[in-house]
Order: sequence, then structure tokens, then C-alpha cells
Amino acid sequence: MNSNDLEKQIDFLLELEKLKSITRKNKPLGAARYENTAEHSWQICVAAMIFAPYADAEIDVDKVIRLLLVHDIAEIDTGDTICFAKPDGVDDAEINAIERIFGILPDFQKEYFVALAREFCANETLEAKFAHAMDRLMPVLQNLFNDGQSWRENNISKQQILKKAGEEIAGGSRFLWRDIERRIEEFKL
Repeated sequence: MNSNDLEKQIDFLLELEKLKSITRKNKPLGAARYENTAEHSWQICVAAMIFAPYADAEIDVDKVIRLLLVHDIAEIDTGDTICFAKPDGVDDAEINAIERIFGILPDFQKEYFVALAREFCANETLEAKFAHAMDRLMPVLQNLFNDGQSWRENNISKQQILKKAGEEIAGGSRFLWRDIERRIEEFKL
């Protein structure tokens, strides 16, 4: 570690400030404004801590939180896209953003953060699957308890919600998905 590393680390943290300006499609409950990506990342980390007992298998919750903290950093360059408009997988713009943003860090940290981002994107480990479940769960809960705000504004059908939310949430917790599926089915959209 040296002063050059410190300068890069400070530059990286200042770059992350931009997450506070990335507007998402959901509004916080009771608010007229849209949430930002930084708020979303914080909340799903808390959700992971709360809902970890419902994971389908034993998971490393600290690892899940690390995955969630980095999963949307690429949005600094790519912006937020509603999940229903995204193709499955990772596109070149997201890969380039991951490389550029984490490339601000010293090499010994860049490799670690890029590996976390790639693990989340690959969605193959138990921790990544649970992280994806949390990433999908919170916007569903926001919509269920906010009169379907972003679903209505973006013309999302109940079938789209069930398919996309089901794939992601059930991938990390079948128990949580059973409850959420029931709530979606009962929701008047």
C-alpha cells in the first residue's frame, strides 16, 4: 500500500457517488420521487441479512452482501434498465463498465471486485442465486405495497412479473417465492 494506491481508492469512492444519481423505476413507499441505485443496494443488503434463514441452502451472508454491494455499480455507466426490458445475461456495455469502474482501484483490489461482479452476473453460486433473489424481491415488495407503481407505469403484465420474479426469487429461496407468488396472484393489476 502506498500513496498512489490511496489516491486510486479515494478516486474510486468518489466515482461511487454517482450511484446516488442513478434513478431507478421504483418509488420509495409514500414518496413522490424515484429511488436511486445506492438506496436500492443498501436496502437489499439489509433484506439479505433478514431473509438469509429462508435461503434454500446454507449461504455465506457476508458474501451475499458483498455481491449485492457491487452488483449495480456498472449502472454508473449504463444507467438503470427495468429488469423486464433486459435480455438475460451480461452485455458488453456492462462488462466494459465493470472493467472501467473497478479499474480505478489498485490492481490488487480491482481483481477482487471484478471477480465479485462476475460472480453475481454468472448467477451460479448459492450466494449469487440468493443475491439475485434479494435484488428481485425488493422491487416486487415495493410494487405490491405501492399500488403496482412501476408495473403500471411501465405496462408490465402479471405474467411478466410472475415469470421474471419467479425465476430469480425461487432460484435463491423457494419458501420466499411461494409467499411472494401468492401475493402477486392476489394483486389487482
